[in-house]
Amino acid sequence: MGYKVARASEYLAITGGGINDIKLAKKSWVFPWQSCTVFDVSPVNYTFEVQAMSSEKLPFVIPAVFTIGPRVDDPHALLLYAMLMSQHDKHSNHVNELVQGVIEGETRVLVASMTMEEVFKGTKEFKKEVFEKVQLELNQFGLVIYNANVKQLVDVPGHEYFSYLGQKTQMEAANQAKIDVAEAKMKGEVGAKERTGLTIQNAAKIDAESKIISTQRVGEGTKEEIKVKSEVQVFQNEKAALVAQADAALAIQKAALTKSSRVAEVEAAKAVAMREAELQTQVEKMNALTRTEKLKAEFLSKATVEYETKVQEANWELYDKQKKAEAVLYEKQKQAEATKAAADAAFYAKQRDAEGLVAMANAQGTYIKTLLGAVDNNYSAMRDFLMINNGVYQDIAKTNAMAIRDLQPKISVWNQGGGGVDQGMSSGGMKEIAGLYKMLPPVLDTVYEQTGMQPPAWVGTLRGAESTQ
Repeated sequence: MGYKVARASEYLAITGGGINDIKLAKKSWVFPWQSCTVFDVSPVNYTFEVQAMSSEKLPFVIPAVFTIGPRVDDPHALLLYAMLMSQHDKHSNHVNELVQGVIEGETRVLVASMTMEEVFKGTKEFKKEVFEKVQLELNQFGLVIYNANVKQLVDVPGHEYFSYLGQKTQMEAANQAKIDVAEAKMKGEVGAKERTGLTIQNAAKIDAESKIISTQRVGEGTKEEIKVKSEVQVFQNEKAALVAQADAALAIQKAALTKSSRVAEVEAAKAVAMREAELQTQVEKMNALTRTEKLKAEFLSKATVEYETKVQEANWELYDKQKKAEAVLYEKQKQAEATKAAADAAFYAKQRDAEGLVAMANAQGTYIKTLLGAVDNNYSAMRDFLMINNGVYQDIAKTNAMAIRDLQPKISVWNQGGGGVDQGMSSGGMKEIAGLYKMLPPVLDTVYEQTGMQPPAWVGTLRGAESTQ
């Protein structure tokens, strides 16, 4: 009898008198007619490398780490663990094999229904599926998965799927980067040329417009100056006329005082005539000034129009030449880009051919290595197998037959005679086999004479070859 206390990560499993099934407690009295077992409920890390095969029959290794322990928050699950697993140490082979068997079995079944691409791209979903299916199997033992970590998939030796896939991705990324750099460089150079051309065009356009506006302003100023001068001249003439009129009036008044009324009348009449003449003179002057201004305005407008026309024609010719030069430059750039693209395509094709030759050489090396391993590194046996498999003996026999036919020799049939053995086989089913074996020695002799190669040991040994050896 004693009072038992479990540690923080332990439980007491008590059975015996007074207890129907199993009693789980952290501390309790244990009587002599009762049995007490202490078991640890802390989780354990299990590391596995599961060898699986996808639906395309491609093998690979799945490294995984599972953190598994008893389900302490469920009394029923904890009771199951105490009944089934508490007698075994959690690090024992029994527990390891149990957990490993459940994980490997469920993982292989799941992987067999998926393609390699689905497993590789859907790692998160794949981990979730494995977690759920393994948890269903562990529930019956009262275990729970605290954490599951599926590491990077690994190739099986001899099946380098992921390695080749990574190399392919790297090559595609490198080629795409080269293409992007070339396109960015092309856009930068073309944009710089376009900006330079636009700057030159806009500068020339602004200069031409400035000259036109300056000329217009000068012409307008000249016209205003002429107009002002004409108005001043008219005013001066009017003032002079007024002065002359005042002088005439004064003279008339003086004459009127000294002369008689008759003379005054004559002088008055003459004064009227003079006044008319003066007014007519002013009218003629005004008409002359008007015609002069009109002619000046016409000649100035004509000269301005001709100047603007010449400027616009010059601008158009300059713009047309610039556009033609830009078209020629753009065509040359496109030709250079096409030549570069063709060179890149040819280089890529050569690179792919080289990779194919390397892969073929590796495959042939693996094939020859496998054949040597199958025949225990017996070079002669491997050579005989390759010659038989590739039809070398048939080709040699055919070549010899054609050569003999062209020589037209006298052919003698080699035969063992009609002994009792042959007579006994003539009527049985071994007659054809006996005939085949009778023809085999001449063929083997011919092969040995032509190539120096002996037949395989399981066929027979030539007498001439034995003496040579």
